[in-house]
Amino acid sequence: MSLQTLSEWLRCPNCFLPLSPNEPLALRCGSGHSFDVNKRGYVSLAGSASGLIGDSAAMVDARALFLETGWYQPLRERLAERVAAEDPTRVLDIGCGTGYYLQGILTHSPAVRALGMDLSPVAVRRTVSGQTHVDGLVADVWSPLPVRDASADVIVNVFAPRNASEFHRVLREHGLLFVVVPQASHLRELRAAGLALDVPANKGAHLSAALSPAFELETRDELSSTLRLEPAQASALIGMGPSSHHTDAAALARQLSGVQTVTASFELLGYRRLSN
Repeated sequence: MSLQTLSEWLRCPNCFLPLSPNEPLALRCGSGHSFDVNKRGYVSLAGSASGLIGDSAAMVDARALFLETGWYQPLRERLAERVAAEDPTRVLDIGCGTGYYLQGILTHSPAVRALGMDLSPVAVRRTVSGQTHVDGLVADVWSPLPVRDASADVIVNVFAPRNASEFHRVLREHGLLFVVVPQASHLRELRAAGLALDVPANKGAHLSAALSPAFELETRDELSSTLRLEPAQASALIGMGPSSHHTDAAALARQLSGVQTVTASFELLGYRRLSN
């Protein structure tokens, strides 16, 4: 990360003018709005209007612990292959989490310049750590994104909220949006035990309908596997997502004993940006 590469992604969240480097660690627009850049390599342009809170440090730690087991490696590989087929130079990961999927993309496409965006500063910090080709942004996906028009060749959105109109704006002409959503059978064993939230049926089809004014579905991959998880791995899986807000840790510890057989089932959907 450098001030220059970070600024090339961004616009002012107040007046929407481009941001430029302002040494030693700040970005500034032509109207005089200035924003401090964290010395760890990211900038926060989230504001406080929405009142939303990003993932906690405990949730990010749980995600890192689970993903390090390699259970979601097939999904990461398929996503990286799909992105590499586009031969992109600039990739925007919205909802970057720990940077796990972005690291896979960079392995397949080492020349890519990437921006990892999340509402959680803890997540963005982990995404940019040690990554020379990744800039970091803390921002709210539901607000106008502080990202310049047509600045990304590819947007990646893995288990994260989506803002169709803003995604359309920041993607270049005919760029690709890759979205990963859970299928109805995802974590069904944990849901049956009351340890995970329900997944709406036909989520991929509903998503395609919602995106249809701005994007056209081009590719669809289904990935499914059976995981045999130790209690600590199952606990991390629950703790890394929204189910963690609804699960009592002590009760969870009592329920998880022995190996847990869990279904993991995803859809990887590729959407081509339609012209204005």
